[in-house]
Amino acid sequence: MNENNRQNEQVQDIGQLMKVRREKLAELQEMGEDPFEVTTYDRNAYTADIIEKFEEYEGKNVSIAGRLMSKRVMGKASFFDLRDINGKVQLYVTRDDMGEEAYRKFKRLDIGDIVGVKGEVFRTQKGEISVRTNEYVLLSKSLQPLPEKFHGMTNTDLRYRQRYIDIIMNEDVKDTFIKRSKIISTIRKYLDAQGFLEVETPMLVANAGGAAARPFETHFNALDEDFKLRISLELYLKRLIVGGLEKVYEIGRVFRNEGLDTRHNPEFTLMELYQAYTDYYGMMDLTENLFRHVANEVLGTTKISYNGVEMDLGKPFERITMVEAVKKYSGVDFDLIKDADEAKKVADEHHVEYEKHHKKGDILNLFFEEFVEEHLIQPTFVMDHPIEISPLTKKKPGNPDYVERFEFFMNGWEMANAYSELNDPIDQRERFKAQEELLALGDSEANTTDEDFMKALEIGMPPTGGIGYGIDRMTMLLTDSAAIRDVLLFPTMKPLDK
Repeated sequence: MNENNRQNEQVQDIGQLMKVRREKLAELQEMGEDPFEVTTYDRNAYTADIIEKFEEYEGKNVSIAGRLMSKRVMGKASFFDLRDINGKVQLYVTRDDMGEEAYRKFKRLDIGDIVGVKGEVFRTQKGEISVRTNEYVLLSKSLQPLPEKFHGMTNTDLRYRQRYIDIIMNEDVKDTFIKRSKIISTIRKYLDAQGFLEVETPMLVANAGGAAARPFETHFNALDEDFKLRISLELYLKRLIVGGLEKVYEIGRVFRNEGLDTRHNPEFTLMELYQAYTDYYGMMDLTENLFRHVANEVLGTTKISYNGVEMDLGKPFERITMVEAVKKYSGVDFDLIKDADEAKKVADEHHVEYEKHHKKGDILNLFFEEFVEEHLIQPTFVMDHPIEISPLTKKKPGNPDYVERFEFFMNGWEMANAYSELNDPIDQRERFKAQEELLALGDSEANTTDEDFMKALEIGMPPTGGIGYGIDRMTMLLTDSAAIRDVLLFPTMKPLDK
């Protein structure tokens, strides 16, 4: 049988199953037992509690609710598996306990139906903790059959498009998103305890700045004005530092008009925080403590494993400058390179591609991306970036070619980006001007001058440390997930008709 015929038969089978389920629903409705008219159900226990605290529940009557995931009908007695948010438990259903008519109806339930059941907790002769069911209510009829249980939902594209089925069929997927939620709540609790204030800033902006990225554009009909979706949280949070809110953070979606791959989605979750009267060293200390705390709270350990590689958040994080890192892994010492022409010559020798307008600092960064990033497996702060790639960062005192910036790396990935924030409005205007020159040369990711932000800087911003964290990548690491789509409930997908 060829593949097309097999698929056609499967479609026909599913169609027949859906027809039978709708007929069952119609029968129930004719008998006045429409499950969709039920509005609530009182339960007093969850499956995980029954399993984990069996000694407390044994012999007691419980009321539980969830989805039927399997059934084994055996004459006068049947076994069903019921799953709720915490786990699953076996239902032991007999004609003697329920009565002949109720038992007949229960046997006709389908896998995927949502029920509420009452019964006594006990352990079967085979030792399995179960609920001896004596009463039930059908709370929702499943009209679509779930995937076959032994193979589950394995089509990756379909899993992302129909995440609701993915969560039902794959326990590890549900666990990933429960951990994601716990990661975010743990971050919030940690920062709140440190005196930070959570705030919200606009997503629709006239000027999308604060990062090197191409924005999405939209039109606001009421004002007949074009707007952009934000690419970062930075410039509004700094306005709040100017306003006297000395410790602020935001966790929110940002949007970058870029491609799709295992680590990039056009909308993703970013956390940025800003703290007055500190610098990028303060951000290093905060980051080290935050990552260590989150791992302990969510995983119960500071040692994490990703794709079989162990990383230890319990040890002090390495700190290395970008120049030192490039020298270590490429052998090229950029401290000995005088200017852009010499840097381009060295790039040619090492087969590093660059653009005509690139300066020495740009090429240093290209060397870093080419030779260094993949080696940064253990937690590492890469410090002191070239000024050319850091338009919002304070210069290093005594070394104006570099700025007080670091990127935090693990597993070869950039996990966070931090600055001693530039608070000199005169210098900032010159940096914006340089960015606009790059924009004119065709760099679609270059920033433009934000005049309202400039006005805020001129009011006066105290010395400030700031940092941005990729929440999705943090979740990928802590859940050992292969791709960013595995930690986004509803990732961006190509339309099916394409």
